[in-house]
Amino acid sequence: DLFAAVEPILPSLREDGIVVWVLGSGPYPPGVVALQELLDAASEELEPEDVWQPEDMNDTCLYIFTSGTTGLPKAARVSHLKSLMCLRFYPPASRDVVYLALPLYHMAGSLLGIVGCIGIGATCVLKEKFSASQFWDDCRAEGVTVFQYIGELCRYLVN
Repeated sequence: DLFAAVEPILPSLREDGIVVWVLGSGPYPPGVVALQELLDAASEELEPEDVWQPEDMNDTCLYIFTSGTTGLPKAARVSHLKSLMCLRFYPPASRDVVYLALPLYHMAGSLLGIVGCIGIGATCVLKEKFSASQFWDDCRAEGVTVFQYIGELCRYLVN
């Protein structure tokens, strides 16, 4: 969904040695890696551990988008260690149902939300966009026990 925002700066990304990976239907310009094609062609067999195990847990695992303190979008580095730590974000309670209405390009949505649910084996209810008017009905309908939020979401609910 966000590829159109990245496409105008592809030449400068390539100059900096950055490879853009996209999940979704193409076609994409040369140099953009279409993940769906790779996933469809991937083997079910695991690669040897030395291929996928990082040499240093503090090395970069992935980049997320953040507005940080400037309000302008930028990439933030996330280490392998921090990614693994997100597996234990929630207290262990696999019976929980976690309601997540945060953007998945944000660390709170993807790593703490999705990866956190995977880490404890909880159910994750994804909402495409937060809606204060639908929130409680959604929670009742899905049996939600945990709501992950940032910023103003609780104030919207109180209002």
